[in-house]
Formats: sequence, structure tokens, C-alpha cells
Amino acid sequence: MPAFPSDEWLQRYRDAINSSESYREKAAGWEGDITYVIGADAAAGFDEDVLAWVDLWHGSCRDARLVDRDDGERAAYVISAPYSLWKSVLLGQLDPVKAMVQGKLKLRGDLPRMAEHVEATRELVSLAVGIATTFADE
Repeated sequence: MPAFPSDEWLQRYRDAINSSESYREKAAGWEGDITYVIGADAAAGFDEDVLAWVDLWHGSCRDARLVDRDDGERAAYVISAPYSLWKSVLLGQLDPVKAMVQGKLKLRGDLPRMAEHVEATRELVSLAVGIATTFADE
């Protein structure tokens, strides 16, 4: 099982996205890359921020990898939260759309545009939850 976050985990995520007919249909009109900032979380033993970038384009994922802060901050959308919240998302315990509305996940980008594609967003989460994952604090 790949560790989250890692390039290996992101490659499995990319493959899951590209294998999903449901995502392809729901995200046909989506254009834009996303950086997920997995924030340092001392309580979870996660010592430094890690940035995971995915390049999404009309229902496919063209690339997914860890990036440095300069590259990650250039994404059309940047979603930030501490490691423990991302873990809750990946375990299916936290709905990220609700978490954004509640301010638990911080979004930088065009929220109305993202809201137009909420079903694609939910599909991305479902695909991520489906990846067998090892967590740093376990």
C-alpha cells in the first residue's frame, strides 16, 4: 500500500481518475489544476507541509506529483488543511465540500466554478477514498 502523501500514492490516484468513466462524464467541462496542501500536523507526527499537484483536464488527469511550494502555489486551485483533516477525507469520515464551506479546508481559487462541478469533486474524493493507503501516523 502506498503511503499518503507520496508520488506512488498520487500515481495510483491518477490511474484511478483516468480509469473512471463516471469521473470522465462528470468532469467533461472541467479545466484546471489543483494543489492539495497537506499541512504540518504535530499531533499526528507530520512535521512539514507537503504539496500534491494534480493536472485535471476534461475528465482526465494528465499528471499528478509532489511539488515544491513555488510550483504548487501556481495552480488554479489550492486547497489547504492539516494532515489529520486530509486523513479524515481519505478515510471517508469528512466530506470535503462541507469542510470547505465550514472553513476547515481552505480554498484559493474560483469557488463558483468549483461549485458548478461539485459532482466531479465528489467523484475525485470517492476515487481517493478507494485507494488502499498507509498513513504516516499509523
